[in-house]
Amino acid sequence: MIEYKNLMLLGTSHISPESILLVRKIIQERKPHYVAVELDKGRFQGLMHPESLKKKRMSFKELQKLGVSGFLFVLFGAWIEEKLGKMVGTKPGAEMKTAIYEAAKIDAKILLIDQEISITLRKLFKTLTWREKLRFAGDLFTGLFGIGEKIAFDLRKVPKEELIDTLVEQVRDRYPSFYTVLIEERNIFMAKRLKMAMEKYPQAFIVAVVGAGHQKGIYDYLTNVSSPSS
Repeated sequence: MIEYKNLMLLGTSHISPESILLVRKIIQERKPHYVAVELDKGRFQGLMHPESLKKKRMSFKELQKLGVSGFLFVLFGAWIEEKLGKMVGTKPGAEMKTAIYEAAKIDAKILLIDQEISITLRKLFKTLTWREKLRFAGDLFTGLFGIGEKIAFDLRKVPKEELIDTLVEQVRDRYPSFYTVLIEERNIFMAKRLKMAMEKYPQAFIVAVVGAGHQKGIYDYLTNVSSPSS
């Protein structure tokens, strides 16, 4: 975790039981006025009311917004997260749901700080090169069959900073489009949202629950290593 002015950035793993305990502990002990979460409105609704998603069929307009590739990417990502979550006994996004429930207990307001997922996916599939697509398919194949270099870490815990840096660098090197759209641009977007909240509520304490891979990048933008307003 990182503290900066009236903000605490709390890096988590979306399937880690340790993250759930950490989020609960921090919110109960620090009693923030605002809890920011790495969600947009649609993902917030899906997380808190999953039954409504099961009943609701995706409209043609919504499918157009995501695109077929984007829709399949979301389904595949959700499937992977669910499988990994079952391995460690959690559901994906459980730490975000915990943050929202704990915020309600202390009457803290929720801030949704992530970019709308349809925008993110449209950008991704516009910039993704064929080389990256083929490389992704190859890496997925070797990963499923246990071939190639492996990085060991405990899914039950939040990864250490050194491991996060290593993984982020690997994404940057092998999948520059993934890195730019899914990590860097969202870091900037979330940093801008947090900066606005910090300036609007200077006397309030804000806890931001974000993926561990975003924590350092958001902090760097907030501290003007790169300006969020640029």
